[in-house]
Amino acid sequence: MVHDYNKLGLKAGLEIHQQLNTSKLFCECPSLLRNDEPSYEVERKLNPVVGEIGEIDVAAAYEESRHKTFVYQVYDTNCLVELDEEPPHEINRDALRIALQICELLNCEIFPVSQVMRKTVIDGSNTSGFQRTVMIAHDGYVEVGGKKISIDAVMLEEDSARPVSRENNKVVYKLDRLGIPLVEIATGPHMHTPEEIKAVALKIGEILRACDVKRGIGTIRQDVNISIKGSKRVEIKGFQDTRMMIKTIDEEISRQKKCVEEKSCRSEVRNALPNGESEFLRPMPGAARMYPETDVPLLKISRELTDEVRRNLPKLSSEHKSYLDEFGLNDELVKLILKGNKVEEFKALAEITSNYDLIVKSLTIFPKEIARKENKILREVEGILNLDVLIEVLENVGKKISVNDVKNVLTKIVEGKGLDEALEKSDINLKGEIEKLIKEKPGLSEGAYMGLVMGKFKGKVSGKEVMDVLKRVL
Repeated sequence: MVHDYNKLGLKAGLEIHQQLNTSKLFCECPSLLRNDEPSYEVERKLNPVVGEIGEIDVAAAYEESRHKTFVYQVYDTNCLVELDEEPPHEINRDALRIALQICELLNCEIFPVSQVMRKTVIDGSNTSGFQRTVMIAHDGYVEVGGKKISIDAVMLEEDSARPVSRENNKVVYKLDRLGIPLVEIATGPHMHTPEEIKAVALKIGEILRACDVKRGIGTIRQDVNISIKGSKRVEIKGFQDTRMMIKTIDEEISRQKKCVEEKSCRSEVRNALPNGESEFLRPMPGAARMYPETDVPLLKISRELTDEVRRNLPKLSSEHKSYLDEFGLNDELVKLILKGNKVEEFKALAEITSNYDLIVKSLTIFPKEIARKENKILREVEGILNLDVLIEVLENVGKKISVNDVKNVLTKIVEGKGLDEALEKSDINLKGEIEKLIKEKPGLSEGAYMGLVMGKFKGKVSGKEVMDVLKRVL
């Protein structure tokens, strides 16, 4: 359905949660997700407590009314902090630095002193019944389409436990995700069309990806707060894919229009569904859910730390793209470098050779093809073909090897050969071998001969070498 967003008075804001690529926020446990069997399980009930204003939060009271039992799967990569059997440790300084980088890129004012807070959460996703969160910055902005969108606050907080199953009144969680550092970015309600909401989400996403954050499904979660004239604010949670944003927002506008007509509007939290619709999750929480964390000292952010962060800010992908365009790379190769976060490696290799296409292929395409061929994990292959190895290989192009030999050399290195051995040229008499094959199996197509030769020598010769000889002898 097409809506007149201006007439409807659409107002929307974003809350974006992004995992940081460090160990956990209040302990030294690794941020490692597990798919094996847990070491043991713990069963608990959770009860709400009054917040700082002396009341029990309405969302917490709603969760208590459901009388659920929670089971927690514990691994050897968890500790007593995650079980709420030991006080939290000092806040993770690496996570704090990354969060401060994000704040600077969002043009925020950083608080020199902040109080860590407890946010009541009794849906079982936190063993303690609360989530630790600290506001570290405020009053920033991003520019999208010539318009400034305010960033009201940036929080550093711990992620929740990972749900495994829900059966009747029993919910099972893994403790692997609990405590992974998150930044939460809250914008002002200054977006007035679904397209504008999506554009702002993509811009913030670009800023986050410039920093050391986790990548992949589940590492970023986007919530949208929406209201129209006559309705109440509704929070839609669970966007994993910005491509569904416009459809989901339009569906919510249609739902709110109906609520306005029926005079049945209420403040609530809803869960985004794959088809673009949403479902009721719980009442909208209020201020009563927050109270100070007494086990953690005040967070003091020194001028020296913020100055250090400002001196080492990463560049955004749009800035990197402008840099990479100067080398004459086509759009697809630029995308490969940016998606793989390989800009710094590209810069280093560009000092070795002016064959920039070869650099991109060596950093992105060849490792993937080799991993597939050798049945290895890509991360393992990239670890073997590190920057030092690539520098040595590319330094030998035009000396010991040709451009067409690079992939074969890299394959040999992944197979376990040393650099000198991998660089050795094969003593195969390729012309003689191909002439012999043609005599044995006359009348085949060029492609058929190519397949037979490549299959026989399995990476010892390049496809271009074979094709050059075939063109001469056929």
